[in-house]
Amino acid sequence: MFRCIVLIPSYNSGALLRRTVVGVLAVCPDVVVVTDGSTDGSDQTLDDLRPMHPGLKVLHLAHNGGKGRAVLHGAQWAIQAGYTHVLTMDADGQHPAQSVLDFIYAAQCAPGAVVLGVPVFGPEAPALRVWGRKLSNFLIGMETRGAVEDCLFGFRVYPARAMVAALQASHFMRGFDFDPEVAVRMVWQGMPVLNKPAAVQYFNAEQGGISHFHYVRDNARLAFMHVRLLFTWVWRACCGKPLRSF
Repeated sequence: MFRCIVLIPSYNSGALLRRTVVGVLAVCPDVVVVTDGSTDGSDQTLDDLRPMHPGLKVLHLAHNGGKGRAVLHGAQWAIQAGYTHVLTMDADGQHPAQSVLDFIYAAQCAPGAVVLGVPVFGPEAPALRVWGRKLSNFLIGMETRGAVEDCLFGFRVYPARAMVAALQASHFMRGFDFDPEVAVRMVWQGMPVLNKPAAVQYFNAEQGGISHFHYVRDNARLAFMHVRLLFTWVWRACCGKPLRSF
């Protein structure tokens, strides 16, 4: 039986975490928040919501280990709780709560597929972010033969067991490299993909916007990821071996 839960990894998300969770609960009763070593007390802003929303679960990781690690932890909990799918979205309010049910319905109609959000940017989106992702999308497009239209947008629905298996098969994908690499790995494993547009909103500092993306460290991580994936793609193609076996 198809069961989907919204999975929100969070690290020091401030007031935006509560705003995001409240927005999701308005349309979907099943939400699991994974606080990834947060030290700002943002998880405590959810305490008064839990008695009114029995489908809201808050998991705590003692140390910050990265987005991929938090998603893995939440997905493993979701599987044990009987959920078949997880819809991942960021805690910073950028992803559209109003599209949650639409994405869940798409996954329910194609339960064996990965439903990937394709961001529709507003005028407030930083130009550096918009243009920077074009290179990543070009490279991922090569590695997946165009199956993945946007590799960095974290608003997605995954078949939970397949996503956990992809993560457990690698020592990577624990930080900001999670979103692009897990999509590639799942395509290589033969998973069908549905690409769906979704609005994205960026908040500036005055609006409480928070970003933990470190341009040097995390761009280096992403560059290393692309080198690994391109090498694997070329090597397997030259050897005539199916990528799903890697």
